[in-house]
Amino acid sequence: MQQTEEKKRHLRVDMHTHILPKQWPDLAKKYGYSGWVQLDHFEEGKARMMRDGKCFREIECNCWSPSQRIAECDSSTIDVQVLSTVPVMFNYWAKPKDTLDLARYLNDHIAQVVAEDPKRFVGLGTLPMQDPELAVQELHRCVNELGLAGVQIGSHVNEWNLDAPELDPIFAAAEELNTAIFVHPWDMDTKSRMEKYWFPWLIGMPCETTMAICSVTFGGVLDRYPKLKIGFAHGGGSFPGTLGRIEHGFHARPDLCAVKTKRSPMSYLDQIWIDSLVHDEATLEFVIKKMGIDRIMLGTDYPFPLGELEPGKLVDESKWLCEEDKAKILGLNVCKFLNMDPEFYLKM
Repeated sequence: MQQTEEKKRHLRVDMHTHILPKQWPDLAKKYGYSGWVQLDHFEEGKARMMRDGKCFREIECNCWSPSQRIAECDSSTIDVQVLSTVPVMFNYWAKPKDTLDLARYLNDHIAQVVAEDPKRFVGLGTLPMQDPELAVQELHRCVNELGLAGVQIGSHVNEWNLDAPELDPIFAAAEELNTAIFVHPWDMDTKSRMEKYWFPWLIGMPCETTMAICSVTFGGVLDRYPKLKIGFAHGGGSFPGTLGRIEHGFHARPDLCAVKTKRSPMSYLDQIWIDSLVHDEATLEFVIKKMGIDRIMLGTDYPFPLGELEPGKLVDESKWLCEEDKAKILGLNVCKFLNMDPEFYLKM
């Protein structure tokens, strides 16, 4: 009876969580120039992410301690966390060989955490996207040697949007490997009118994600790689809410919009995945209606305060969702996206 009841419960997989090693080498000293993030463990269980002497973010031990993460997962009934680095660690601005070196360090760390508890953690790697040849090499290593389920990339790579032809070899390799790409906003405008009120995170991130989705659709990326598994953080950013305007603009000004593809933006929705991090029930219902129930994955942005602080609560308390649809969002859709066997994780 106990086994039957266990199988009936919904598997809960958090697609969107971030992790760091507890420590890493002095990167400015190692690579010979500034701009790198270091950790300052200023007190027990807390650290500051420091960049060029300035505090980027203060974090707690749940950002690096697997045991603390598991304890917090147990308290919130999360079965599995999908681990990815903190986007500031992408370092696409740096020399490619240095970004690759750090990416290998971060990917090895994530792979080790997964190997030590493979029923609680799944890993996504990071790539030196500014050098597509090196990125493809590391993508193959992530999948074939480290056993990671996919990679996390930024919403743009310096001056390249995601439709830049230079990035095509990466998408081609991901499609060939049948491995997922999770796109996270990063490197938002932080100057001038965006300086106040935390606007880069509140407004800039959704805009970045929208630009990334529009780039892979308008830019024909999903035409060239129709089997590519690509997902986007934060409920797709502003894209679902502006989709009507984007679709109308595509038809109203084909001379400007339909230059790389003749397919309208709405025709790509069955090729796009998003997480559920939208923060309120009405928006969740809207996003499901726009994007489809089979393309929404539970995501919390753990362990950061702008994330969903009670994982899965929004889905659990949505009375208009049937149990089958809740099961899809809470875990089954993530399993499809990352080629995970849900039965493996339910037998805990």
